[in-house]
Amino acid sequence: MTSQDDFHKTPTIVDVGIEEEDFEIPKQIGGYKIESLLNKGGMSLLYLGLHPETYEPITIKVLSSAYVSNPEMVERFMRESEIIELTNHPNIVKLYGHGRWEGGLYIAMEFIQGISLREMILQQAMSLRRALEVILQISHALIHLHAHGIIHRDLKPENILLTAQGGVKVIDFGIAQLYLDKEGENLPKKKRIIGTPVYMSPEQKEDPLTVSFSTDVYSLGIITYELVLGRLSHGVIHLSLVPRGLQKILVKALQPKPEDRYEDIVDFITELSAYLTSDELKRDMRGSDYLGELSENLKEAQALLVPAHLPDWPRTEVVLASNSNTAISAVYYDFFKQRDGAFTVVIGESIATGVEGLLYIAILRGMIRSLAHSVEKTTDLIAALNERIIEEEREQSFSLSYLTLFPGENRFLYVSCGYSPLWYIPMGAETPRRLSADNVALGITPGVEFLEVESNWNVGDTLLLHTFQAGLSKDIAELESDEELFRVALTENLYLAPKQQVDAIFRKVSRKEEKTLFERPVTIIGLSRTS
Repeated sequence: MTSQDDFHKTPTIVDVGIEEEDFEIPKQIGGYKIESLLNKGGMSLLYLGLHPETYEPITIKVLSSAYVSNPEMVERFMRESEIIELTNHPNIVKLYGHGRWEGGLYIAMEFIQGISLREMILQQAMSLRRALEVILQISHALIHLHAHGIIHRDLKPENILLTAQGGVKVIDFGIAQLYLDKEGENLPKKKRIIGTPVYMSPEQKEDPLTVSFSTDVYSLGIITYELVLGRLSHGVIHLSLVPRGLQKILVKALQPKPEDRYEDIVDFITELSAYLTSDELKRDMRGSDYLGELSENLKEAQALLVPAHLPDWPRTEVVLASNSNTAISAVYYDFFKQRDGAFTVVIGESIATGVEGLLYIAILRGMIRSLAHSVEKTTDLIAALNERIIEEEREQSFSLSYLTLFPGENRFLYVSCGYSPLWYIPMGAETPRRLSADNVALGITPGVEFLEVESNWNVGDTLLLHTFQAGLSKDIAELESDEELFRVALTENLYLAPKQQVDAIFRKVSRKEEKTLFERPVTIIGLSRTS
């Protein structure tokens, strides 16, 4: 794309590599408190903001100061907000507000925790079935856009985000056009390219002002080709490479003449949906597709290892921020009530990774659940668990955080085995307290005596457990760096309400590495003592 900005072309985690010293980050834009810079594009800047009332994260896009006096760029920026305002669909980025501020123009949009479809194509292949399900979500976004007279004109993998929950969001309406407003763009007489050539229809390359909805269908055809093959096309299409049943659909979607393509995106959806549920799809599936589906099924199985809902415990508010459903991992968390009425929170991780780690963590979960109903003393339970793991003779080790709450007695017990500390915030405290019982990881040393920490837990007190420092393979320097980052994030958000607090900390620590979000789960659990 010749003049579009580059934001949203990478995961929507704050890029710690962005040099912020080049200019001063505003403290507030249009009533939204600014937390940090997300990205710098060619014609705009992207900030992470907070809603003034809900403290929910908001993406704030502002027009670069270099363009605030350029009528064409100002018009394009304002048109983008007006077009998004016309939409209301789960597969399209939401608009929260727009207007002027002392630095120019801004658009406040939904903050999407995810990565672009382009990054997904480059990183890992999808099964045929999953790829087509993603395409259908994009197609449903197009139905909504076209029904409102909107032509996107820049549909491409960079402008489609996959959320941490597996959903799809279409973004970047910077060059979108209303079908009945083709005279709305004040462009020079000289011919210009508007869009991204690889994904543009022939008629859009010829005259971007006279295109119809069919140009988006063409772009979607290219995206479908790339997603199914698991690689970018770079403008070279060989339909013989895609499954036979899909070929006829893409042949029609990619016809050079608009009148030969699908007349409506609904027709494309109809044929793609029929193929998705047909026997022909099964015949077209390759070995890699079955492996992809196995991986996706394992992700679904992994979801069964964590509670579907947060517990509703008396005198205790439980909150959570997590991306534990984004990748196959060996990390899990659990909540359960014990026979004596105490409440238990567990976070565990296997030293193994991938599918092997997932299987071992399922075994660990079963062992803990079994022992919790037969062993009352926490340290005895942990000792018995350690011996069982060693008896398995699988050379497996686990890190574990085991927190037991006694709201009626205003106290808690905590045992950590090769894991991160518990953070304790007494009501009114200005500094969080780090609590840790430094025990060896489970499955390493037989006959060891485990230490526990006991402390008061009064009304207004808060406890925080997390997986950010989890990882038996981490060295001391990395663990200390992680701990300091978490402490700083907690201190900065010390006085927020529980849910807002864990969300803010989650966003902060998730920025450390891009891969954290999708390759390794981060979970933060907050527990506040209520009256």
